[in-house]
Amino acid sequence: MEDDAPRTLNPAPPPPDHAPGPPVPAALGPPPPIAPIPVPPILRAGAASVGSDSDGEGSIPRPSADDYEISEESRLARERQEKLVQELLMKRRAYAMAVPTNDSAVRARLRRLGEPVTLFGEREMERRDRLRSIMVRLESEGQLERLLKAHEDEQAAVTTAGAAAEDEGPHQYPFYTEGSKELFEARVEIAKFSVARAKARLERARRRRDDPDEDEEAEAEFVVNQAGGLVLECSEIGDDRPLSGCSFSHDGTMLATSSFSGVAKLWSMPQVTKVATLKGHTERLTDVAFSPVDNHVATASADHTAKLWNTDGSLLRSFDGHLDRLARVAFHPSGKYIGTASFDKTWRLWDINTGMELLLQEGHSRSIYGICFHPDGSLAASSGLDALARVWDLRTGRSILAFEGHVKAVLGLSFSPNGYRLATGSEDNTCRIWDLRKRKSLYTIPAHSHLISQVKFEPQEGFFLATASYDTKAMVWSAQDFKPIKTLSGHEAKITSLDITKDGQQIATVSHDRTIKIWTSRSNGKENDMDLD
Repeated sequence: MEDDAPRTLNPAPPPPDHAPGPPVPAALGPPPPIAPIPVPPILRAGAASVGSDSDGEGSIPRPSADDYEISEESRLARERQEKLVQELLMKRRAYAMAVPTNDSAVRARLRRLGEPVTLFGEREMERRDRLRSIMVRLESEGQLERLLKAHEDEQAAVTTAGAAAEDEGPHQYPFYTEGSKELFEARVEIAKFSVARAKARLERARRRRDDPDEDEEAEAEFVVNQAGGLVLECSEIGDDRPLSGCSFSHDGTMLATSSFSGVAKLWSMPQVTKVATLKGHTERLTDVAFSPVDNHVATASADHTAKLWNTDGSLLRSFDGHLDRLARVAFHPSGKYIGTASFDKTWRLWDINTGMELLLQEGHSRSIYGICFHPDGSLAASSGLDALARVWDLRTGRSILAFEGHVKAVLGLSFSPNGYRLATGSEDNTCRIWDLRKRKSLYTIPAHSHLISQVKFEPQEGFFLATASYDTKAMVWSAQDFKPIKTLSGHEAKITSLDITKDGQQIATVSHDRTIKIWTSRSNGKENDMDLD
């Protein structure tokens, strides 16, 4: 059929013997070139894109940051980041800027810049920091001329003042706080007392060294062996509440204990029989101490006060002035002064005869917990929650040593009778032995598995050291090589304090289990006791 015949672009002319048909169009020329595929235009920021069926064809334009919608949270986060970066840059610029250190110069520059000279409650360092921030702000705002003018005025004022000072003489500023007349008299008395004590101690040490009959090593070994034989002699319920402190009298015939009930008790030794009750504090007691020369007792309490008592239970004096609870209390070797450590970051020296506060001493960055006095009476040591132990010269009021080494709070302190060693017990479970002459730590004893609440040298010669801990144990260590010689186990709760009699034969420990335990080495009889001169 004709419909099935193939078609061509140039059909053949019709045969001549047929009738002419309709006109045939002329032959088609070459096909036109194919038009190129249009490339979609590149979208610009903010321009609307035109959709097409061939969206996947061609190159896709790279979107810009403005094509995305930023949420409110992202915008705020970006603003905070930019603000922090600006603050960091301002701090760097501030630290690089020279600011006067003298407070009078700081005030003068603030006045020349038209700023308030001082603000309510503002201290010297805060005023200097405010000046630094103002100078940085002015520099960032491009007001260098104002800064330079203020600096020039200041230089001119200094030059004028220097010329006037040359005519009037040098002006000296005191670098200390002037103390009271009573403090001066106390310092003189302490100096006289300490010189005599130090002279006697050194003469005794030279005599022991030069005397061929003296064998210090054998004597130390004998005392250490005796301490190794300590046994539990007595256990007594001390109070209805946990016990916080204990102290032997100077002759060892009485023991004082303090309790969380706010009551201190006196016990006769060695039977541990209660003879007096000291009531007067309104809060829990934190420590108790017997006088080294008479039968006076000092107590420290969380009611911000310390009190002085007689052994018959009568109150002699109250020492008020601390702004926070007290931690430890200690008598000066002369028996005329007491020291108190407090959580108000100060320790204070009091006159027990007048009740006057002689000295308020700062120096720790955190609360002060421990305090003790040198056997000569010339030095005092304080420790605090800042992991620092400081040694103070009572004759001048200066801090002469700062022992750094503990990593947590230092809770216990004790000077050795030899005069040049200091033991510290810390919350980091270690006891450190410091040499005052070398100004460094000699030994670090990993003493307990919990914090060390108290440390005490044997008071006669310092041949052994005792430590108390919250791990319910007390340990006795040889002072020659600081090796353990005895573990005192028996308490069922934290041991808060301990004390040693003057002859070193008895140790008392008190605990949160409310018991007093007496450990003694007199089991072999008094014939084995050694007179240590």
